[in-house]
Amino acid sequence: MNRCIRTLGAIALFATAFSPLAHAQVASTSTTVLSDSSGNTAAVRNFPPKVQRGTLTVTAPPNVMLDGKPDRLSPGSRIRGTNNMLAMSSVLVGQPLVVNYLREPNGMLHDVWILTALEAQIKLVSAP
Repeated sequence: MNRCIRTLGAIALFATAFSPLAHAQVASTSTTVLSDSSGNTAAVRNFPPKVQRGTLTVTAPPNVMLDGKPDRLSPGSRIRGTNNMLAMSSVLVGQPLVVNYLREPNGMLHDVWILTALEAQIKLVSAP
């Protein structure tokens, strides 16, 4: 049928027109490769300048404990694991995790990155 061919053409045109925008939204953090004195290399993510660090324990999603104080995940919050892929909060219940995080304007936790051992050792550079 003719309309199927037109629809496929429109989808292909839409996908090529907006693919740079989609690609730009996917890359939220980049990585840097560091090596130690013994020659071991590891990838370390570059975080936004305003991140804060803390110890997060998910109690009953969206309720969490951040540095021993009750806190809450925002609707639509993203928790990224050590491999930078999304992690579901229900899987993390009861585990104390060293994290970098950003808050939304209402004060709830919005972006959370679970840190690797190497990332946890690197001190945060405070933004001016």
